[in-house]
Amino acid sequence: MLNAENVTKTYNAGKKLALEDFSIHVPEASIYGLLGPNGAGKTTFIRIINQITQPDSGQVFINDQKLNPEHIKQIGYMPEERGLYKNMGVGDQILYFGELKGMSKADALSQAKYWFEQLEIDQWWKKKLSELSKGMAQKIQFVVTVLHRPKLLILDEPFSGFDPVNANLIKDQILQLKKNGTTIILSTHRMESVEEMCDYVALIDHAKKVLDGKVFDVREKFKKNIFGITLSEVNEEGFNLFKNQYEIQDFKLENNLSSFNIQNTSDQNILLQELMKVGKIRSFDEKIPSMNEVFINAVKQ
Repeated sequence: MLNAENVTKTYNAGKKLALEDFSIHVPEASIYGLLGPNGAGKTTFIRIINQITQPDSGQVFINDQKLNPEHIKQIGYMPEERGLYKNMGVGDQILYFGELKGMSKADALSQAKYWFEQLEIDQWWKKKLSELSKGMAQKIQFVVTVLHRPKLLILDEPFSGFDPVNANLIKDQILQLKKNGTTIILSTHRMESVEEMCDYVALIDHAKKVLDGKVFDVREKFKKNIFGITLSEVNEEGFNLFKNQYEIQDFKLENNLSSFNIQNTSDQNILLQELMKVGKIRSFDEKIPSMNEVFINAVKQ
């Protein structure tokens, strides 16, 4: 749905490099995580998509068309720094932003009613934004972002300011939008949200793309062949022989259950056969690194 090809952007007359030769391909109706440390270049790329700024070189395409002003109406953008009017009524504000995106007043009103019901905020229509808490204001910002049914939705830290209940409510709405065909770019530092929601991910560091791909494939790339094992009814003599053959890590004995990790690059079936001689296998699973671990390791490398 969105393709960026070799995008480069500098500031301060070329002295500050914000993006260098950056390319990603965002499939339609997917959630694409855009990750990176602060100052890595994520916001610059988002600004380029929104045509707030232009790249020095490279191109961006939406549905195989070079990015142009007509695409603005197809994009919904929820910035990390929110952009609503504090002393303007919530309802009037939503209709105003809807009409800015080309909606008729009647269509904007209909969509606003739908979203107010979905987010359980019917009673806020006549309130001013200054009367709402940060989390409540976040919900209004979300409604403004999705009101015009954007084909491409860009969310920058969408869960900031939400308690767990409302964060889960917004997450469910984002997943439903994806199910309905919306393509979503999610920029966040919450790695658990990436694991739960994203189909694909790209990591930017120091203006360059460090890695990209399907979330599962990226996590697989950083695995270290470590297996977590729990045994019961352990044969002490057999376990001592086992320890001479394999290096045991993080051993714990609780409630007559022996838990430990093993780094093993050989045949897993052989390892399982050896474990069966030691005790009763209660659990055996490969430790796939979390996105948080991937993020830290990739940036360090």
